[in-house]
Amino acid sequence: MFSVDFFPVISRECQKEKIRYVSWVYDSPHIMLYYETVLNSCNHIYIFDRTLYLQLCSAGVSTVHYMPLAADADSPDDLEKRGELPFFYDISFVGSLYLEGEDYYGAMEPRLPDYANGYLDGLINSQMKIHGYNFIEESLGPVINDLDKALHISIPAESMQTRENFYAQCIINRRITAIERMDILDAIAQRHKIDLFTHYKGFTLPNLENHGKVDYDTEMPRVMKQSKINLNITLRSIQSGIPLRAFDIMGEGGFLLSNFQAEFLDYFVPGKDFVYYESKEDLLQKIDYYLAHEDERMEIAKNGHEKIAAGHTYRHRVREMLERV
Repeated sequence: MFSVDFFPVISRECQKEKIRYVSWVYDSPHIMLYYETVLNSCNHIYIFDRTLYLQLCSAGVSTVHYMPLAADADSPDDLEKRGELPFFYDISFVGSLYLEGEDYYGAMEPRLPDYANGYLDGLINSQMKIHGYNFIEESLGPVINDLDKALHISIPAESMQTRENFYAQCIINRRITAIERMDILDAIAQRHKIDLFTHYKGFTLPNLENHGKVDYDTEMPRVMKQSKINLNITLRSIQSGIPLRAFDIMGEGGFLLSNFQAEFLDYFVPGKDFVYYESKEDLLQKIDYYLAHEDERMEIAKNGHEKIAAGHTYRHRVREMLERV
């Protein structure tokens, strides 16, 4: 059996029928990884965030394996046809602002005592200044009971997830990402036109065009091909891994400008295959530079695509999975 993401109900049936169950997790957080069924011997679970993988291994979960994500890669002929497609967008971002759906943090906030709200504000502001290490989960001890009383969410009995992990990964890191993405988009829009593709149509700024959501299979590839600069602003619950958006951009032959994630350095060369920024000020400077240096930008996009095609397509990953099982 194979699934994208891990499902306890499938694992239970595979364990009962003695069938191997292969799952490839692309979501983060994925709360099903904390269910007891993750320990079933039938499981072969592939996780793209090495930090999470090591955390689960250290907790005694032997059914998990590390494997980065992948992308489809256009053929060289398809990339040649790109010359027929004009650049419609200077700078684009495709992704959630975490403003759609139920706002658990917003529901919790007015019910918290002043101390807890102040503590979380300080924690969020501190985390936003730091990339490469997430300390939210380990810092929630002083207010964890206040969070429980304010939100009234119970973790299922069959889950091994701690309260601290749940609030950090599923609620607070999402809030941090929402603030960060809106702040970055606002900073860019003060200097350049930017095109946003997201589920939430209510977010507006001068100089920002919100196109709404795009279809992953048919519309998103065209956006990435026709953008001079494609942004990646990683969800904060992804600790070290490379998110799917980054692979998709390079797979489509797009130029990738991303925040720093440690695992980029394991597979790609900064300044050659992609570009990363270290701060908001650095991001704005690099946008100015690469908009003005088209040949260099196109060469980096070409190199990134070639890296994907040579070793990071779905064929490569599935072959590795089959070899392991």
